[in-house]
Amino acid sequence: MADQVRVRVTVVERAPELRAGGYKIDIRGAAIDVVERMGLKDRLEGLETDMRFMSFVNGAGKRMVDVPADLFMGRGEADLEVMRGDLSRILYDETRGSVEYLFGEIVTGMDADTGEVTFGQAAPRSFDLVFGADGLHSAVRELALGGDALDDLGHLVSIGTVPNHLELDRWELIYSVPGRTVNLYSTAGSADAKVLFLTATPDGGFDRHDRPGQLQILEDRFRGAGWDTDRLLDGIAQADDFYFDTVSQVRLERYSRGRVALLGDAAYCPSFASGQGTSLALVGAYVLAGELSRSEPAVAFTQYERLMRPYVEQNLKLGRDNLGRMVSKSKLQSWFGAQMLRVLPRMPGKDAMIAKVTKPIHDAARAIELPQH
Repeated sequence: MADQVRVRVTVVERAPELRAGGYKIDIRGAAIDVVERMGLKDRLEGLETDMRFMSFVNGAGKRMVDVPADLFMGRGEADLEVMRGDLSRILYDETRGSVEYLFGEIVTGMDADTGEVTFGQAAPRSFDLVFGADGLHSAVRELALGGDALDDLGHLVSIGTVPNHLELDRWELIYSVPGRTVNLYSTAGSADAKVLFLTATPDGGFDRHDRPGQLQILEDRFRGAGWDTDRLLDGIAQADDFYFDTVSQVRLERYSRGRVALLGDAAYCPSFASGQGTSLALVGAYVLAGELSRSEPAVAFTQYERLMRPYVEQNLKLGRDNLGRMVSKSKLQSWFGAQMLRVLPRMPGKDAMIAKVTKPIHDAARAIELPQH
């Protein structure tokens, strides 16, 4: 049993050091309970983005409608929104005294039955258990399970840090034209802004490692689209934290094999459109650690999957449903959506309508009963 032995943990991280960048992330529902049990909730509350409003803008930059950020994002009173880098730093600070971190390293080979692992630079090692938490394009998943686990949702997303030329203060802007969406925001305490481009995946796909080619796709899709899109394209081309990928989900028949188990995006990425990737990862880690604390690995892995599967499936569905509302198919759809948000706060029975719209989000966030450990 894990509570009767000293557990030694090694974390392998491709980046040469702790990464400070990233997008804002939500911690919702069951994940709030997890960070509270970890003793981290108060610290995270002190790092909230404190976003105030979200506005739809037209091609001339006029704000057509302003909506409270929590209302638009379907955020509950207890939910948190922080920057990804802040959460990573807290988790690192809490563990670096007792955990070995191998920065600038990758896993190149693995035997799922014996726990033998080879690395890009370090000497091979043998581990009792191996956990793959290495994201959408998980190398550990490929080595342990093989096969194609990605479900491409037909869109691509690009994110990066750009100058805050509009001097946004805890404000988010959305500009939408048929088939394309641009999102720009600046959070509390940030001098810069984050931009997101979202559009359909081009025919023929793209090279995931070809940044110039990716920038050309953005140019072809967004240059001349209106508003401040051209300036934002110039900005993201210079971003140190440039990100570009398909909007995809991970769908697996099982989350483990032999001595290896997967969690987070490596096991069940719901896509950024769900707003639930971080919460799934936190909850999954809690459930997996708890089951290992009271059962042998084979039993713990089976129980972990049994507990997580319904929660995962509901959040995968949420991601697919949300994506359909994030990219408009026509000018009429963009206009109608903005008008509905404009009049919603003044409509009779608005609270019931808001509750109905946000119910799928809250249901998905709470679609698991956390075990007590």
